[in-house]
Amino acid sequence: MTKLWTRMIAAAVVAWAAAPLSAETLELTSPDGKITVTVKDDGGQATYAVSFEGEQVIAPSKLGMLFAEHHGFERGLAIAGSIRASKDTTWEQPWGERRLVRDQHNELAVTFKPADGPDRQMTVRFRAFDTGIGFRYELAEQAALAGDVNITEELTQFGVGEKTTMWYTPSDEFNRYEYLTRVAPAGKVDDAHTPATFRNEAGIHFSIHEAALVEYSSMSLDQLRPGNFESKLRGWTGGPKVKTKAPFTSPWRTVQVAREAVGLINSDIILNLNEPNKLGDVSWVEPGKYVGIWWAMHIRDRSWGRDQIHGATTEETKRYIDFAAKHGFAGVLVEGWNIGWDGDWYNNGDLFRFTEPMPDFDLAELGRYAVSKGVRLIGHHETSANITNYENQIEAAFDLYQKVGVRQVKTGYVADAGDAVRIDENGIRRYEWHDSQFMVRHHLKVVTEAAKRQISINAHEPVKDTGLRRTYPNWLAREGARGMEYNAWGTPPNPPEHEAMLAFTRMLAGPMDFTPGIFDLKPNERAPLRPDMPRGDPSNRPETTLAKQLALYVVLYSPVQMAADLPENYEAKPDAFQFIKDVEADWEQSIALAGEIGDYVAIARQGRKSKEWFLGAVTDEQARDLSVPLSFLDKGKRYRAQVYRDGPDADWKTNPYAMVIEEKLVTGGEAFAVRLAAGGGVAVRFIPVK
Repeated sequence: MTKLWTRMIAAAVVAWAAAPLSAETLELTSPDGKITVTVKDDGGQATYAVSFEGEQVIAPSKLGMLFAEHHGFERGLAIAGSIRASKDTTWEQPWGERRLVRDQHNELAVTFKPADGPDRQMTVRFRAFDTGIGFRYELAEQAALAGDVNITEELTQFGVGEKTTMWYTPSDEFNRYEYLTRVAPAGKVDDAHTPATFRNEAGIHFSIHEAALVEYSSMSLDQLRPGNFESKLRGWTGGPKVKTKAPFTSPWRTVQVAREAVGLINSDIILNLNEPNKLGDVSWVEPGKYVGIWWAMHIRDRSWGRDQIHGATTEETKRYIDFAAKHGFAGVLVEGWNIGWDGDWYNNGDLFRFTEPMPDFDLAELGRYAVSKGVRLIGHHETSANITNYENQIEAAFDLYQKVGVRQVKTGYVADAGDAVRIDENGIRRYEWHDSQFMVRHHLKVVTEAAKRQISINAHEPVKDTGLRRTYPNWLAREGARGMEYNAWGTPPNPPEHEAMLAFTRMLAGPMDFTPGIFDLKPNERAPLRPDMPRGDPSNRPETTLAKQLALYVVLYSPVQMAADLPENYEAKPDAFQFIKDVEADWEQSIALAGEIGDYVAIARQGRKSKEWFLGAVTDEQARDLSVPLSFLDKGKRYRAQVYRDGPDADWKTNPYAMVIEEKLVTGGEAFAVRLAAGGGVAVRFIPVK
């Protein structure tokens, strides 16, 4: 006991000696004065706190970093200097939720130095916007960080409050990001992916995420004490969390803040914290709508491999191309076209060949045929997360696609979260996590190699979106959550609240290729095409009304929107299909109008080409009467509203197809009232009256 007390007293003396004699406090406020960031070095700890309109959002929380072979930044820290700046500019997106983005913020860069060990410094740069804050670590080149720098821990903490309500998905599970959103008091949550969304006891909504994830490991949230999270970086197999060299910067850690939940959707923080476009002229990047040989496999009409009913045949692909050309779709996605899909492809990523078509798929002819019809083939690279196998072929694969006229590629990494295959320099097979620094590097390699050939990327099973589409505009969309396919075979399928959850959680990160537009809402109840290929459980089905399927084209943003169902199902309902043909995928501006997390959401978007406005609103399992202000329309101006709404007796369980299609005159500035059925929605196109 005497030795223990001696060590404790000695440690206390060292900590006291290392701490500055008087703490320094710095404050940074947002341009509108509502958000305040407070930075301190109290007790030798680097801390920050965030408040909104005088109410605490993030309690004083620790900053710092530890390294494997170098002294870290944890204790005995003092503020050694600071620099302030402000910015107010507007920049233009080549495509996006809005064409013009305003970047208005105040900045405070704070440099910390420790009192012990070798002379070294760490700068934390804060930016305060009217909709939240971002901060990142900046480590300059310095003698104390010579050579390889291996980060073992990032000590960033987020004190959100034990009783704060949290919407999240778990971060340490096998299925990457593809989990239903969970709701719990923050003090009961062990770990979580970001974006994670919160509402504290003062009623303030906020979201924790990151921006500009480059050359670093993805951050998740790890519970330290109830209501206090620390950033958890995904490590290399048998190695550190991040391998780097000084100088380096971390990704931005972001806290979006709003009184009302829809304020989170209307924030541009993630984009503004990314670097401008590095690709130059990107006029070849083409947002738009597409169809594809995809849903047929999920409902077992077709198969990816040749052992059942192969979907990716020349004949079937031409049928889809003809359908796309007839109805004005820009692309046709084809999955299962290349060697590697036969047998247990999930566990055989080594077998995929990205330049070798199946014998019944004429890639060159189909590329020619598609272009002759004014359509493009959309390529597909499923890797089963065998990264080395893919990277060994990637240049030849993109060269082939460029040759046959493919301008977009959907990539896939179907594998358990920790099973991304890396063959190291000694030929040893290693397994990395889907959101590790290794995979962050890989995805950026794919995007940059594609850009060299004027090809865009839509990544499935990705590293989460952190706004890099601004820097690399050919990174059109990602998946990164439960999409439509779970409604074909998921157990359980996506519940009615799912899309109203996504709008306030996953969608805060960026575009999602959700693949909406299912018109046969009970696909597993049909007779199978072959007796030996039975359909799935009939309870697996989209838990939505038909009107909600239309509304999703406005509510869930993607610059590449899929009409996911089979061509014959659209041709059977041409009146409803008309909205999918009319709605745009690229927007002049977007405004979230109303909503509560997981309950309902209403969003309006103005088409970039037509300048027409579209409205989408969806609800959960509760029917509700919704009144939406038409404040986005020119006040006093008349519009023809083409309305696709739930019928009076619509219900996702009992009568999902009941829908009223009507046209009415409305006036800008008035309220638009509509009833949403259980699991329902409404989609509206507004056409100015001349």
